[in-house]
Amino acid sequence: MTDRPELLPADGPRGVDLRAGYDAALHNLLDVNVVADREPGTAYVRAGGGYSDPWTRDAAINSWHAASLLAPKVAAYTLRKVCGDGVVAQDNQWWDQIIWVIGAYHHCVVTGDLAFAEQALAIGKASLEILRRDRFDPATGLYRGPALMQDGIAGLPEPPYQPGSPSSFVLDHPGSDEIRCLSTNAVYTEALRCLGQLAALLGTDSDPYAGQRADLVAAINTHLWSVETGQYGYFLGPDGLDLHQETAGLALVIEFGIADPVRAAGLLARIHHEPFGVVNVWPHFARFDAQHPGRHNAICWPMVMGLWGYAAAAAGAADEFGRTLDDLVRLFRSSDDELYELYNATTGAVDGGWQVGRQWESLPHQTWSATALLRLVHEGLFGIRFDPAGLTFRPTVPTQYAGQWTLRSLRYRAATLDLTLRGHGTHLEAVHVDGQPVDGLHLPADLMGRHQVELIVQAHP
Repeated sequence: MTDRPELLPADGPRGVDLRAGYDAALHNLLDVNVVADREPGTAYVRAGGGYSDPWTRDAAINSWHAASLLAPKVAAYTLRKVCGDGVVAQDNQWWDQIIWVIGAYHHCVVTGDLAFAEQALAIGKASLEILRRDRFDPATGLYRGPALMQDGIAGLPEPPYQPGSPSSFVLDHPGSDEIRCLSTNAVYTEALRCLGQLAALLGTDSDPYAGQRADLVAAINTHLWSVETGQYGYFLGPDGLDLHQETAGLALVIEFGIADPVRAAGLLARIHHEPFGVVNVWPHFARFDAQHPGRHNAICWPMVMGLWGYAAAAAGAADEFGRTLDDLVRLFRSSDDELYELYNATTGAVDGGWQVGRQWESLPHQTWSATALLRLVHEGLFGIRFDPAGLTFRPTVPTQYAGQWTLRSLRYRAATLDLTLRGHGTHLEAVHVDGQPVDGLHLPADLMGRHQVELIVQAHP
């Protein structure tokens, strides 16, 4: 595929590095991981090197973070490929399968595909009914099951980890199916919002989803918030609230509006950083340490770093966004612009981490590592926001990224956009479209042809 945007950076080493990382991410997504399927003329986004098929989690996240914008036909096919019999694939990683709805809704607002929206609403509704019947805990109002990024047992403490068990799969350790995790429940809240938005888009009743979402947000803030520590816990288990820091969960409670602005600011201020960035879960569980980091514990997964970086940008925390963007680019440059699955948080080396007594491989060509960086450029730095009516912009430009950035030849539906970004900060001071100043900015979804959009930001209004 050759039809793709081009990032023209600001002067200086950060510009050089971010452009190289952006180009590597585009190559990873569009050239390496879009693969032909058996049916002529079809292609899907695979999960990455060593993962030949799309998984529900990967398909949703990769479409949501970049593929629906950059390769919409491929993204739609990928999202459909992980469904069957009118529901999301019913495999043994059921706990966060509802994330498919988030990817599907985002695809609809990026592309305007109403036929896909009808399918997405039907599939999402049917899948939610199964999950609510089988996995919802009425006593707490939370959904049971492991965490978004911890499908390996290295992502949980003991218990539910069972010493001596040879299995790395989280559900093979008794009790892991009954915990109620922050990230997974955050995913459900956004899936419910997306189902409501799909229903409204198609002219059907959205109230049931809004009511369920409000109840779930209240349950998260009741049962997964620690008053003593002023922090969200990792999961609720038989021994109470586990207080490890789960970065993906913290990112999602900020992005999805579960944490109010005061709580969100506290989370952003207190997040733990290792030398090469935020990690999946902090601190190390007792069976791991800095020399033997757990595969899903205190180690850097770029996708999780991307979630955290976007949450910081969405909250207007330019310094935290810039720090995470720096960390992610530094990791990718250190591995010669090959985008691996995970990295050592202390040394920055490619490292698959430890699990069930051995060190694992970190696989190359990891698609959601690529889409994490692409989203931080598109929706973080340039601040692109999608809705059914079109585009708005909320740029976040950290001080170290100040200058002029151009994102040229970005396709959006029937339009091609050349975006220029100047200044630094989070306040959008002025906007010009095709050389003319405009008050506020909303580019309509039916825009056609090529257009020049200039965004000027400053630190304070």
